[in-house]
Amino acid sequence: MEPSKNWAVFIHPSTLKLASFIETLLEPVICKETAKKIELGMHEALVNAVVHGNLSNPNKVVRVRRILTPNWIVWQIQDEGIGIVKNKRISSLPLEIDANSGRGIYLIHKCFDDVRWSRKGNRLQLSLKK
Repeated sequence: MEPSKNWAVFIHPSTLKLASFIETLLEPVICKETAKKIELGMHEALVNAVVHGNLSNPNKVVRVRRILTPNWIVWQIQDEGIGIVKNKRISSLPLEIDANSGRGIYLIHKCFDDVRWSRKGNRLQLSLKK
């Protein structure tokens, strides 16, 4: 990313080979402890985009716009899916302790300082206060 630009767009194929992609997205995060926490939330968000948004279709992509402001680092993650309905965007743990799903959105909310959804629900904005 050029020093004069405060944003960049990254495109990743819809696969679960995410380690190096996440590493690239987290480059501006200086604190190692913070980076570990953010890595968990970013992984959850990207897996959701690939598996639930793009239905693991390798012909689809996940787009991430990273925005750097004086006070925030913002990631906007967008898949090519139909979006998640509003009542599924809750940030609470599932009631059944052995439920197969439902923890990802909760973890995302715990890892970032601000989480917002697009109206359609196929773009997630994750923000970290510097």
